[in-house]
Order: sequence, then structure tokens, then C-alpha cells
Amino acid sequence: MYVTRVPNRGSPPAVLLRESYREDGKVRTRTLANLSRWPEHKVDKLQRALKGLPVSRELPEAFEITRSLPHGHVAAVLGTARALGVEELIDPDPSRRRDLVTAMLVAQVIAPGSKLATARGLRDQTATSSLGAVLGVCGCDEDDLYAAMDWVLARKDTIEKTLAARHLVNGTLVLYDVSSAAFEGRTCPLGAIGHPRDGVKGRRQIVYGLLCSTAGVPIAIEVFDGNTADPKTLATQISKLKDRFGLTRVCLVGDRGMLTSARITDELRPAGLDWISALRAPQIKALVHAEALQLTLFDQQDLVEISSPDFPGERLVCCHNPTLADQRTRKRRDLLAATEKELTTIAAATARNKRPLRGQDKIALRVGKVINHYKMAKHFTITITDEAFTFTRNDEAIAAEAALDGIYVLRTSLPTDTLGHDEVVLRYKGLEDVERFFRTLNTELDVRPIRHRLADRVRAHMFLRMLSYYISWHMKQALAPILFHDHDKPGAAAKRTNPVAAAQRSDTALAKAARKHTQDDTPVHSFTSLLADLATICSNQIQPANDTPAFTMLTTPTPLQRRAFELLGVTHRLGT
Repeated sequence: MYVTRVPNRGSPPAVLLRESYREDGKVRTRTLANLSRWPEHKVDKLQRALKGLPVSRELPEAFEITRSLPHGHVAAVLGTARALGVEELIDPDPSRRRDLVTAMLVAQVIAPGSKLATARGLRDQTATSSLGAVLGVCGCDEDDLYAAMDWVLARKDTIEKTLAARHLVNGTLVLYDVSSAAFEGRTCPLGAIGHPRDGVKGRRQIVYGLLCSTAGVPIAIEVFDGNTADPKTLATQISKLKDRFGLTRVCLVGDRGMLTSARITDELRPAGLDWISALRAPQIKALVHAEALQLTLFDQQDLVEISSPDFPGERLVCCHNPTLADQRTRKRRDLLAATEKELTTIAAATARNKRPLRGQDKIALRVGKVINHYKMAKHFTITITDEAFTFTRNDEAIAAEAALDGIYVLRTSLPTDTLGHDEVVLRYKGLEDVERFFRTLNTELDVRPIRHRLADRVRAHMFLRMLSYYISWHMKQALAPILFHDHDKPGAAAKRTNPVAAAQRSDTALAKAARKHTQDDTPVHSFTSLLADLATICSNQIQPANDTPAFTMLTTPTPLQRRAFELLGVTHRLGT
């Protein structure tokens, strides 16, 4: 059998299905069917089949993929958010504004960017993922997002109170720390020049304080003027814990720059709060001079608890970390050498024959730049005249400081039966979880740059970043077995000989880091690279060449991607 086309004068040729056969030794032909009404692609397909050619070569012509949108990372993040009840946390009643806020939270996890970039990524014609279609917000623009930010900021207190009810209880410990973020522009009233905790100098900034649970779950965030000192942010957080969250027994954990003696006396004690903090270096020196802390105690042990009349009603947990001592000794040695080298250059400039450096003010200015840069003024004895400059090391001051290397003292109002000294150390070290949040804000969630001009928009910006981190924090916990994170907490704790020693990674985590694969040979990822891998699951819009209606088909997940969705407890088919 074969297909042939017979000319038909002015009409289209007739398409006939024919076969050849022999009769009485002659070749004859007969028509089996008239295919003139068949569509061309159907005729071509039959013709290729009769010739014994593979039909698969026609698939590209039979189907057209009109669009492919990355979908897997959207399904993972949005699915986790819904499993955590984030949408109900924002507002119990479904609404377009709630969907827009949810879209901003998910977008900040999968692709941090400005509100303009987020709006473009949600719109149907310029979509960069399936997020807009899944949430039904394809028609939004940046003004809609700004309006949603204003709306969710009004619900901030309610949302934070709900988070506190989930993760904080009476008698709990609460971690608190402060950081800053560089600010773009000069019009926002919150922007001010201050101490750049994020390392960006010479720019206006904002200051923000974060309350976390001891596990590192973000609970509440507050934004302050850029020149606000750390301790001055404390009153607002105390009000949150006592008044808004209704917690009567709380222990606040903060660093020595935050929970100062003045703040403890003036704010924490009157509010009935307990605390865990640390002493500053001058306070530790005073304990040593008063012989309340004897350095010989650390000859046989690295942790000892003492008391002092200077800190009534408090326990002082003194720790000695040999590793930290070595680091500080090495750093001091390097700084002294660098300072000495530059001071020697200045001294040589005053003694040279040609154009020597003269003038007490000029010499002092150059010396001041050096010793202020390296912070080593206390370790040198300096003599400056109009014509000369000399310096010597202050060996006594250096030895006095070196004697305290690796020693730090924690202070707490909690009694021993409530929290042992080992736990005091571990809880204070839990501040690392808050610091990890700040690093995540400035990297993964891209909190900078901040370009909003209105103070409330900046507050809403930071609040949304905190809620985004709330989602990613839970995702990282669930995905830990296939991330470089240490998911074997008991194994890591067993390797830690004492609370003063540095934290150790479990054998499982070390094996993952070395092999770059898990025990079942699954590739190990960072959180960011895993999201990028999940994004290769696409939502493909397919249009058949015939009259069949268009349909959507998802990319088949790889074994790694299936494992990720299993750990998260969500499906990649979300929204399809």
C-alpha cells in the first residue's frame, strides 16, 4: 500500500490510498480509500508508517511547547508555607491582599529582588516562574504590592503575637540581638549615619532588633533609627514580651553590648525579667584584681561558677577556652608587629637627613592614624617632640591582657535549680542562631539594598523578610539530610566534651561534606543550589498541532527532587 496524489485540473489533487497487485502476470492498481479530506499531518503520518519510517520524527511537528515556567521551587516553598499555616497566620480570611503578601514571601525565598522585579516576575507576560499563576495574582503591579505591604504592616502585632504563642511559653529563654542594614537615599526619616554592624561604612542605615526562640525561629522584629545604640532598643522588646505576648516569666539572652549593667538595673529588674549576658573586659579585670576570680582555677578545669558582691543576686559562670586564647594571642602578636613596623617608619622619617618630619602636631597626627587603626595604643609608650618620636612596648600592659586571653564570664539571674552552669553557657552560645539570621538576611534573602522612602514601608520590608526567613528556616530543618547542614544533632552533641569547647559536627555531617553525597548516594546541596535544582521542574504549556485543546504538563522529577519533596511533605503538583 502507498499514498499517492493525483492531479485534478484546477482543484486540489486527490489524495488516494492505493495498493498494487499482480493478476495474470500483470501489475494492477486499485484504490482503497480517498484521503483527500484528511488533514495534511495525518496523511504524512500514514505515509511514513507505510514506508516503514519512524513516526517519532514527526512529534516536534505534532506538539508545540508554547511556554515553560520554572515551577518546582515554587511548589516547594509555597507548599511549605501552606503546611506551616503562613497564609492563615497573615489573615484567616482569603483575599487578594493575602495572596499578594504570600507571593512576596515566596518570591523572597526563591528569587530575592525589588518590588518592581517581583511584580514583573508575577505578571503573566513577563513571569519568571509559575508563582503568579498558582496564586492567581498574574495581573498585579508594584502598586498592588505596596498596598499589600501597608495592609500587612497593620497586622504585624497580631502576626507576631501568634508566632509567640506557637514558639514561646512562660519561663522560656528568648534570644535577642541587633544589626543594621545600609540604606539607599536620603529621604526616609529612619535612615541615619550610625555604627555599621553590616560592614557598610559611610552610608545611611537602619537598625533592627530580632527576637528568636532558643531554636533560632524568628518571632518578632523591630526597626529603629540608624543611629540607635544597641541597648536603647531593649525597652521596645521588653514591652513586646510582657505586654503584647503576655509572658510573665521570661529570660532574655543578649550579648554584653546589649544587656549592659545599666539596662539590667533600669529595665530588666523592674520588669521582672531574667537574663543571661556576659561581662565586659574591664569588669573581668576588676574581678581578677578583687581576687573574686582566681586565674589558677583554670589550671585543672575550664568552667567554674563564682559570685561577687558587685553583682548581687547573680551567678557568674567563668569559662576558659584554650582555642580562643590561642587565637587572641596570635592576633595580638600580628597587630603589635604591624603597628611597630609603621611606627618605625615614622620614627625613621623624623631622623632622616633630607626633609625630615618635623612638628609635634604633624608627628602626632601620623602616629595617631597608626595606633587608632590597629587599636594598639594601650600597648605602647610613646614620646613625641617637635623633632623626634620614640616608642617602646608596654610589656606590663601586654602581659596583663594576655593573662585574660580565652577567658569570658557569663552572668545570669537564673537560679541553679532552673539552669545549670553548663546550660547557661550553651544558651548564651545560642545567640549564634540570631547572628545566622542576620547573615541570611544580608545574603540569601537580600535585605539590601533598601530603597523605600517611607518609614512604614521600610518596617514592612523588614517584617516580610523575617516571615520569609520563617519559611526558609523550617525548610532547611526538613531538608537537612540532603543539605550540608548537620542533621544528626545527638551525634554532634555526643562529640562535644564540654560546653566551653567549640561545637563539633557529627560524623554523618562530616561524611556528607567529604563525599558530597549522602549514604544512599544522593547529591548534597546548599539550600540555594537545591532551590535552583528544583526550579528545573517546569510547568510546560503544550499546544497540539491538531484540534486537541492545549494542556499543561510538569517535568518529571529526578530522584533527588522526589527526595526533596518527600522530606518537605509537599507535592510538586501544587497548583496544577
